[in-house]
Amino acid sequence: MPLWLDLLRTPMAAPETSDLRRMRRTWQALCILLALVVGGFGPLRQWVGRPAVAAVALALLVGTALYTALYLARKQRADTAYLDQLGERE
Repeated sequence: MPLWLDLLRTPMAAPETSDLRRMRRTWQALCILLALVVGGFGPLRQWVGRPAVAAVALALLVGTALYTALYLARKQRADTAYLDQLGERE
C-alpha cells in the first residue's frame, strides 16, 4: 500500500468529546474577542479610556495564551490515549 494511502486511512486525532468541543469553542471565542478588542482599540479608547482598554486587552491576551496551553495539553493527552488504544487493538 502506498504511504499516502496508509496515512489517509490512519486516524490522526481522537474523536472530539463534549468537553474538548466546549474548550475549543471557548478558545475560539477568546481569540475573536481579543481580535475585536485589538481591532477596535481606537473607538474603545475614546469610550472607556486608554488604561481600561489596555488592561482588558492584556487580560484577554494572557487569558487566551493560558487557555491555549491548557487546551493543547488536554487535546494532546486525548489524542495520545486514543492512538494508544488503537495500537492495542491491532
